[in-house]
Amino acid sequence: MWPEDLEDISVEYEENGVLLVKQEAVEIISRGGWPVLLFSYREMDQKTGDYGRLKFSLRKYRKRQGVYRPEAKFNIGNAGQAVAIAKTLMDWAKDAEDGADADE
Repeated sequence: MWPEDLEDISVEYEENGVLLVKQEAVEIISRGGWPVLLFSYREMDQKTGDYGRLKFSLRKYRKRQGVYRPEAKFNIGNAGQAVAIAKTLMDWAKDAEDGADADE
């Protein structure tokens, strides 16, 4: 069943009563017909039962017929990648604010 409310979207995944993917946080980046959400989560190591390192996922949904369905996702496997992506985006955003757009 697909969620009807944006706040009900989660990356948590349970199988046979065991929580295999545990959501740690969610941030709604944009709303509307094509919302974008950023999740942090941990996956369970099924051999040890322990949750692994923090991972991240940027996901785009589409609201159609009153429900949100996933359209695209980009997973970030570790904190190092997340920091590198965030730094690059901050640099690009700063350049854009400074008027260094390619259209000039």
